[in-house]
Amino acid sequence: MKKITLGVLAALSFGYGVAIAAEIIHPISREKGSGTRGAFVEIFDIHKEINGKKVDATTKKAEVTNSTGVMITSIAQSKNAIGYISLGSLNNSVKSVKIDGIAPSVENINKKSYKVSRPFNIVTNKVSPLAEDFLKYTFSAKQVIEKAGYIATKQDSFESKKPEGKLVIAGSSSITPLMEKLSESYKKINQNATIEILQSDSTTGVNSVVEGIADLGMVSRELKKAELDKGINVNVIAIDGLAVIVNKENPIDNISKDNVKKIFLGDIQNWEDVK
Repeated sequence: MKKITLGVLAALSFGYGVAIAAEIIHPISREKGSGTRGAFVEIFDIHKEINGKKVDATTKKAEVTNSTGVMITSIAQSKNAIGYISLGSLNNSVKSVKIDGIAPSVENINKKSYKVSRPFNIVTNKVSPLAEDFLKYTFSAKQVIEKAGYIATKQDSFESKKPEGKLVIAGSSSITPLMEKLSESYKKINQNATIEILQSDSTTGVNSVVEGIADLGMVSRELKKAELDKGINVNVIAIDGLAVIVNKENPIDNISKDNVKKIFLGDIQNWEDVK
């Protein structure tokens, strides 16, 4: 009787594992115009070629979210979901997975073993004294940047000239949390400054600067030639890793780069096919 019971339990256990593995993957992507999406698509080569040009080929079955916060919430609420966010925005409500056996971390990005990373750019056109002072500050704020979970690109010396005025910063929702920390620390040095941050996406960040709506634009991807041709200047203030994330109940902890590509192309639709 004991042997039969154990056999039944084993069969049930095996069946449960198969049921989990056989579940349909729920990919979640960022909106078009998002720097995070642009960087993710480029890094994982999620493209198709049309008339000799590479275009974003993210599967139409992917749910689309419009911010980092919504992405995290969506993954946390869906057992079979998979998505991607800025490494600095990662929290314990979701689980990051290794890519080809390498965990996303500042240490691994510095060692160049984790290759899923992108620049945090600030773009400018006409630069006011306040914008110039703030930009110089960002290049000195290594401690603020690294405490926030990113990699600083410079550690310049800085002494504020304390210019007065209002600074408008617009663009990427991925850079916004870091920019909020930088603006808070800068205002302790220069109490004459008022800083307004308008969260949207990278493309809007570029356009806001070109159109004179914002002084600084936040762009969390490489700039396109058409954008550079508009006469903007680009400043890299930090390097950020991208973390591929799943629900905490998902047993997957490692995915190959090729499988991530196939999931977001729609070529892999079932968790049992993920390696």
